[in-house]
Amino acid sequence: MPVLEKARALIARPSLSPDDAGCLDLIALWLMPLGFRIERMDVAGVSNLWARRDPGGKPGSRLICFAGHTDVVPPGPLDEWTSPPFEPAVRDGYLYGRGAADMKSSIAACVVALERLISRRPAGTDSFALLLTSDEEGDAVDGTVRVVETLQARKEAIDFCIVGEPTCVSRLGDTMKNGRRGSLSAKLTIRGVQGHVAYPHLVKNPVHLAAPALAELATSAWDAGNEYFPPTTFQISNIHAGTGAGNVVPGSIEVMFNFRFSTASTVDGLQSRVHALLDRHAVEYDIRWTLGARPFITARGDLCAALIDAIATEVGVAAGLSTSGGTSDGRFIADICPQLVEFGPVGSSIHQVNERIAVADLEPLARIYEHTFERLVSE
Repeated sequence: MPVLEKARALIARPSLSPDDAGCLDLIALWLMPLGFRIERMDVAGVSNLWARRDPGGKPGSRLICFAGHTDVVPPGPLDEWTSPPFEPAVRDGYLYGRGAADMKSSIAACVVALERLISRRPAGTDSFALLLTSDEEGDAVDGTVRVVETLQARKEAIDFCIVGEPTCVSRLGDTMKNGRRGSLSAKLTIRGVQGHVAYPHLVKNPVHLAAPALAELATSAWDAGNEYFPPTTFQISNIHAGTGAGNVVPGSIEVMFNFRFSTASTVDGLQSRVHALLDRHAVEYDIRWTLGARPFITARGDLCAALIDAIATEVGVAAGLSTSGGTSDGRFIADICPQLVEFGPVGSSIHQVNERIAVADLEPLARIYEHTFERLVSE
């Protein structure tokens, strides 16, 4: 079972973000015999790999890319693991280990898929590439985004991209993600006048001033969503005010909140509405915005069709399209790739103790990737 063996080899490397722990070197050894040109784009302690195979050494008519990450989150309490997190173990039909589902098995499956496809079609007409980083689970500052910047500067575009994130919910093939919501965060400070609680005429309580505005922010409808996205959501994540003393009115209140927004809204539009609401409530405030990700969407087209067909053929499941969940590195690649989807194994155990993937899903996952690649190169 070549996928299992490759997955085990990757899981055995303790690649805690942003440490790659030699994963990319191993993957490069797998890819070079297939004719891939290996290019490392390491930045500030982050390991990045761009591997490209062109037919006859010249760029093909289209570039098909697989993207992913070798880094993993910390394992958590080691005594709660039934086997050490970086000693991959097969037990009761599952492969256990940190990164088993997120997303070392996907990388292993992709490599096996390419080995099989290239052995049958060594010449080909299209180019293949892998974009891998060790900085997806961490800050995501010097990983995929840096590779994309380099590719943009070289005018090197990608036609199709599959990101191997764990997308499935209950069984392999039930969900693929053709987009992600954007993430817009803010730190809001509303100022008042500090003083003794017994002298309300001498104070200006920022908590009281903030409450009506925050209530309106929390109950506002920001958009209705669209065909691919649910309505934009607003959530307060942190509130802090006060000195710790029970008899002091605070001088300010700090509120952190986040929008997960669809393509039905824009960054400027959301910011303008928040400012207008705060101005209407006549509060004295400062606000600092942080754009974590812009939303992106891939409409039904060649890539979605190829992947849906591959899933139906290999595992007999009708895949559903989804834009749920948090952000992924797809948000960076979407800038240079018009068709991008995420597809990988069941993700119910990711970031948990005893992360695992069903062994029976490993070979079908490789066949799904192979079938998808083959259909795209045959179009």
